[in-house]
Amino acid sequence: MSNNLLKGKRGIVFGALNDKSIAWKVAEKAVEQGATITLSNTPVAIRMGDTKALAEKLNTIIIPADATNVEDLKKVFEESMEALGGKIDFVLHSIGMSMNMRHNRSYDDLNYEFFDRTLNISAISFHKMIQIAKEMDAISEGGSVLALTHIAAQRTFTGYNDMADAKALLESIARSFGYVYGRDKGVRVNTISQSPTLTTAGQGIDGMNAFVDFAEKMSPLGNADAEECADYCIVMFSDLTRKVTMQNLFHDGGFSNMGLTQAVVDDYIEKK
Repeated sequence: MSNNLLKGKRGIVFGALNDKSIAWKVAEKAVEQGATITLSNTPVAIRMGDTKALAEKLNTIIIPADATNVEDLKKVFEESMEALGGKIDFVLHSIGMSMNMRHNRSYDDLNYEFFDRTLNISAISFHKMIQIAKEMDAISEGGSVLALTHIAAQRTFTGYNDMADAKALLESIARSFGYVYGRDKGVRVNTISQSPTLTTAGQGIDGMNAFVDFAEKMSPLGNADAEECADYCIVMFSDLTRKVTMQNLFHDGGFSNMGLTQAVVDDYIEKK
């Protein structure tokens, strides 16, 4: 159902791979709520994923880009403003990758070249994205920039590896740039800390299914799924949240404030 929350707004969604992606759901809902958007992902992801089908469905364009490459990012903003007919009102950063995790390297045995890539792709790309947008004056006053993060930035979760460091850096960038961009241009910068979600990337995390089950039992409202996260993103892009910035917003059914639930106790006793 559309409430036209984003009527007349222009946006860029980075990272939609397939229909399991949160970014995919965000793109669909943004258009449903009245926005016009462009999509961006790496050339490899575009070839391997279903982004072209999404672009056709939403009657939009894909701008291939490596989000760690400054020139590529400039191209995304330039072509998006041209295609959409003006400055951008919202941007979603839904980008993350760890070669250490893909190669099953434990946290005390990291490959440092892989580690550099993890930080660059998953966090520093966010800084590059925002800095370039600000230099180009590409985002409208009152615009909203969002990145997706995870509670592993604050707490240690086995198997999350160097992605936890990347998410901590990502959240720090949101706070630091939120101050600068808000002060100079009135642009909001926030992160959403989502429940464990079985996206294509999430399924690559060791023990993910166990964590999803545990989080479900620990969350009073249960885990938030990708579509529910997309709803939250839409609200953060809208004018309803125009004074919210520099925040890490937990969207996790209450997991982040829980210590122990009866469901976990019962599960432990049953298995004991």
